[in-house]
Amino acid sequence: MTTPPPDTDPPFLSLHAAVVLVISVLIGLVVGVLARLGGTPTALAVLAGLAAAGAAVPVLRTLIR
Repeated sequence: MTTPPPDTDPPFLSLHAAVVLVISVLIGLVVGVLARLGGTPTALAVLAGLAAAGAAVPVLRTLIR
């Protein structure tokens, strides 16, 4: 019986990058939903969520170490 070779492929995303992206998406969703519930048109609420998610990435990258 032979053992299989070890998996040498690096992960697609590091754990740090995955956590930062997931939290930034959650922040974007919260901002978008709150904007929509506040009476903003849907297209602008989506843009607000995308902007918040994009702005959260560099902040979270430095905060989560």
